[in-house]
Amino acid sequence: MLDHLYRTVIMDHYKHKRNYERLTGDHIKKAHYKNPTCGDAMTLFLDIEQEVVKKAAFIGEGCSISMASASMMSELIKNKSIKEISTMRKAFEELIRTGETDQEELLGDSLSLQGVHALKARHNCALMTWQALHKILNAEENYQN
Repeated sequence: MLDHLYRTVIMDHYKHKRNYERLTGDHIKKAHYKNPTCGDAMTLFLDIEQEVVKKAAFIGEGCSISMASASMMSELIKNKSIKEISTMRKAFEELIRTGETDQEELLGDSLSLQGVHALKARHNCALMTWQALHKILNAEENYQN
């Protein structure tokens, strides 16, 4: 029953992507990421002010897992500090790589992607947007790994 609920959440985010748009402006940070194993591609846009992500958006094409993950993440990180987002990113990567995390409460709808752990070939699909996020935040001078 929980698997069905998780599939429903994933498909909702895939069919009705949140924050699916291009952000423009000189202050917008962006990173492009292409999944080398399947060809999914996306560009992540962040509006960061005073170490807080005010808005997150993305454009791209890909499978239901990669696009749902991008939609979920874009909602999750809005109005969060870079430090909070760093903790979320690590918790999500742990969830996908190991199938478990002790910080489930931080992940919101992204927790529905937990089953991807069992599908090693799909790890990059779920992590693609989070890796683009890591790339942007690594460029920010106050970001801590």
